[in-house]
Amino acid sequence: MSETSWAADATGVMELPSGRLVRGRGLRAPLPPGPLPEFGLYLQGRRPPEFDWPGEWVRWPDFRLPTDRPEFAVALADLLERSAHQRVEIACGGGFGRTGTALACLAVLDGVPGDRAVAYVRREYRPRAVETPWQRRFVTRFG
Repeated sequence: MSETSWAADATGVMELPSGRLVRGRGLRAPLPPGPLPEFGLYLQGRRPPEFDWPGEWVRWPDFRLPTDRPEFAVALADLLERSAHQRVEIACGGGFGRTGTALACLAVLDGVPGDRAVAYVRREYRPRAVETPWQRRFVTRFG
């Protein structure tokens, strides 16, 4: 990993099978201690506030799925590429449903089989990640 990567034991940081690190978090919680992200992917029903780092917004209402699934897939692939050389984060309001679903889809892009990606994220990120049946189904069909 580059000097700009997260620490593997930092709050909310998940290691992908490739060794790349991605931080997941909830925007309603305080910013975790440590270095700031260098890029973020924000999953909200409304445009999130501006941050001191670049990012992308994907319209994704709470407890639902992304409104533009092809746009989400492109944004996630870009985030995976950036994770090779930047500190990247994925965030939604609470950091569980949408963030967990996106992290599971990211794990699929990184080689985890779709039918195992939710379990992977629940083990490596948060036990309550991916909240709804349709989010779980979305992950198994992603990729």
